[in-house]
Amino acid sequence: MLKPIRLIPRNTAIDFIGKRKIAFALSSLLVVASIALTGVLGLNFGIDFRGGILMEVRTEGPADISDMRSTLNGLGIGEVSLQEFGSDRDVLIRIQRQQGEEAEQIAAIDRVNEALGTGVEYRRTEFVGPTVGAELIRAGTLAVVLAMSAILVYIWFRFEWQFGVVAVAALVHDVVSTIGLFALIQHEFNLATVAALLTIAGYSINDTVVVFDRVRENLRRYKKASMLEVLNRSLNETLSRTVMTSVTTLLALVALYFFGGAVIRDFAFALIWGIVIGTYSSVFVAVPLLLFMNLRRTSVKDQAPESDAEVAAKLEQG
Repeated sequence: MLKPIRLIPRNTAIDFIGKRKIAFALSSLLVVASIALTGVLGLNFGIDFRGGILMEVRTEGPADISDMRSTLNGLGIGEVSLQEFGSDRDVLIRIQRQQGEEAEQIAAIDRVNEALGTGVEYRRTEFVGPTVGAELIRAGTLAVVLAMSAILVYIWFRFEWQFGVVAVAALVHDVVSTIGLFALIQHEFNLATVAALLTIAGYSINDTVVVFDRVRENLRRYKKASMLEVLNRSLNETLSRTVMTSVTTLLALVALYFFGGAVIRDFAFALIWGIVIGTYSSVFVAVPLLLFMNLRRTSVKDQAPESDAEVAAKLEQG
């Protein structure tokens, strides 16, 4: 019989909590740097947020991006960005918003159509005004804040308020660092990126809740152990599950990033970073912060401790 693959050996005893000072220093530096980068460089907002014209065209043969860029830049319609969109025949054209109202935007689209000629199939043309862009920014921000608030309330009722505060702190760490990364590399920040942020929050809290649940069990089971020992034991007992989940998710996302096409690439990139930073924060940020939350054993709802057989069964499952 084949033995199951184990990325993490059984009975690991890594001192995660002992490295908390290094982790806190690294996380603080990451958050501060992310805020500074966002403030100084700003985000490269996509047309969803800043307004403009978006056109998707298909050429008869492989598109000559360089020639098309030169042609469109000569029209005097401002900043023009071109990129292959899936196949080498599909091109995504982004044009900055023109001065004026709808008539000026339509005039710019007509000039592009005339310049590219009839040998091009126009598959999609969209215009996003600045008012809609501002509304989308507010709606995206509100969605992230409401999601994190709902998570705080859920963890509060599911565990205790200390767990909820720590979980939200870890989530803020993940979201801010992801935004900072986009500010640094200037990848386009659009509605898909906001969706990625919400997905990252959901994934990260799922990881964190698994560890929190084991912490609660061990607080009841090992009443004489110190808090540091309980937290370390809980992290080591759930480490195999955490690593396996992260690795399998990353395998799918890496494939999506390289083979999913240009439209979904930024979304996949944000998720790849989010999975990595979310796994890190669950282990090195969320759980170590419980040491400073005055988490008393009496604050954990009394339930019957698990038997040795039940604990062994859970460890066997990962």
